Amino acid sequence: MKRQKITSERGQTMVEFALVAPVLCLLLFAIIQFGVLYSSYVTLTDATRAGARKAAVSRLESQPATVAEAAVRNSAGSLDTPCTATGGLCVSVTTVGWEHGKDVTVEATYPYEIDLMGLVFKKGRLKSTTTERVE
Repeated sequence: MKRQKITSERGQTMVEFALVAPVLCLLLFAIIQFGVLYSSYVTLTDATRAGARKAAVSRLESQPATVAEAAVRNSAGSLDTPCTATGGLCVSVTTVGWEHGKDVTVEATYPYEIDLMGLVFKKGRLKSTTTERVE
């Protein structure tokens, strides 16, 4: 019986691709997840800034904290979901008093989850705080 030499490299590229493809997919999905997380953080930060500005100029309103919270929710866009123990946009407005020159602080939190191919690597709450002086 004659022995064959195995010198053919046909299929080598296919095997290498099959080994590398899952790692590339995982990296691609991680980049997408971090992009979504960063977008949510920027939206949340912008919403707290808008709420703090509204609170700073609303001292003559009957319920300035409610007006500021509404401004946060209106500015949050896609993040505007009711606050619950497990999720949603939670907003708090705190101040020593609504007199001219006092500080007003608007804080908002929103849940996040880094999920790669069905595995949750990290979850928690994004938090943004903005302080302005009441005008």
